[in-house]
Order: sequence, then structure tokens, then C-alpha cells
Amino acid sequence: MKKLNYRKILIAVLWVITMAGLTASLGFVSGSEKNIVAKELNIIIHNNDENLFLTEKDVKLFFDERKDKILNNHYKNISIPELEKALNAHPAIENAEVSADMNGEVKVDITQRTPVLRVINKDGESYYVDTQSKLMPLNENYSARVMVANGEIFEPYSRRYQFSVNQIKKNELFSEVSVLDDLLDVTNYLSKDSTLSGLIQQIYVNKDKELELFPTVGNHKIIFGDTKNMAEKFNKLKLFYTQGLNKTDTWTKYATINLKYKNLVVCTKK
Repeated sequence: MKKLNYRKILIAVLWVITMAGLTASLGFVSGSEKNIVAKELNIIIHNNDENLFLTEKDVKLFFDERKDKILNNHYKNISIPELEKALNAHPAIENAEVSADMNGEVKVDITQRTPVLRVINKDGESYYVDTQSKLMPLNENYSARVMVANGEIFEPYSRRYQFSVNQIKKNELFSEVSVLDDLLDVTNYLSKDSTLSGLIQQIYVNKDKELELFPTVGNHKIIFGDTKNMAEKFNKLKLFYTQGLNKTDTWTKYATINLKYKNLVVCTKK
């Protein structure tokens, strides 16, 4: 017979006793917290210098409409997980965390969603695409200053909002008609280029599903085509803008600037 290892047995017993004591302690703390009354509601909204989709007043109104009584209510009557779940389902919120401390303070920490592209589809319906490539509804109180895309775009918000643009791109059925991934790729590329980001303000999708860009300066159209060799096309455009259009009068000379041809920029005069 094997000899009993009393040292190991003693350690195991002590471990069980310690865990039991810790569990009882946590249970006591949890029970005592239930009787605390919420005296303060502290709402923190991040990146509100970039976007104004939500204010502290909006969040309080959101709780009121849901009939979530927080202030002067016992913790036992407040479901922190339910509050978080509801906030994270809000169309303007990227992430929300709710916590409560022993002093009666309920803290709501919110990060707003950040749109990068506004889409106007063929039916005139308009919505945003955010930094997480998710579709986002417009806000009646605030309009974000972002790239605008319109033209032959058929994606409706109501039947696509539950999917990200990346998911739509990978879906065999959706990807056949979708151009959202191309629009987002172009938008993201432009946002990282300090020269071009201020020059291009609109993307148009023509009947051939090719992209046409419209600048903030000049009255010309940039024929971009598809998103293949995108970096090369934008490098040509930047070179043309910085060297080819170095005189103020040349900005109004051309009707179209075509980037579709390799190593060439083909221009059409008015």
C-alpha cells in the first residue's frame, strides 16, 4: 500500500477552507451591496469631441423610456447586465460598461460609434458605415461630416444593418450586388492620406459598378474604375494634383481625369 502524503492532504484541506471562506465573504459583500441605494448616476461619454450623437441627457432619457429606475433605487432592484445589454444595442453606441460602487454611485461609461462614410442608396435611403465596418442609422440631432457615396447602390439599411460590411463581402449572395466593401476600402485609404483626404468629397457608383470620385476643388470627375491597384491609382492622382495641376487656372480646365489605365492619367478637356 502506498503511504499517505499528509503534507499534500493538509495543503488540500487548507485550500478548501480558504476557498470556502472567500466564497462566504464574497456572498456577504454581494448581499450587503443589494441594500445600497443608488445616490448618483455618473454618465461619461467618450469621443464626444468627434461625434455628438449622444449627450448625458439622451442617455437619461433612454433609461426613462425603458422605465429603468436607477437613482434612489436599491441595487437589488437594478440589473447592471441588463443596463449594459440595452445600451450596447443602442444604434449610436459602440461600447457601454455599467458599474456600481459601495458609495451608491452608478457609473455609465460609453464610447460612441464613429462613422466614416455616408451611403445614399438608389432609393434615396441614407445611412452611415462606421469604423467597425457596421451599418449605422442617421441621427436627427447630428450629421457627421464624412465621405458621401451615392449612385447605383442597392443595399437597404433595414435588411443589412445586422451585418458588417466585411460579413456582406464574404456572403456569396450579398456580395454579388454589394459595392459597400469597395466604397469602404476607398474611404479608408483616403482617410490615411493627408493630401488626398481633403481633396475628395464624394464617391459615385455608375451603372457599370465603377467608381467615380468628385473633388472639393475644381469641377471635374475622376474616373477611378474598380478597386484593383488602388494604391497605384491614388499615387497617380496625387502626382497629377501636385505636379500637373500646379497652376490655379488648370483646376477648371478638365472635365474628366481617368485613372483606369496603367501608368497613365488620361484627361479630357472641357
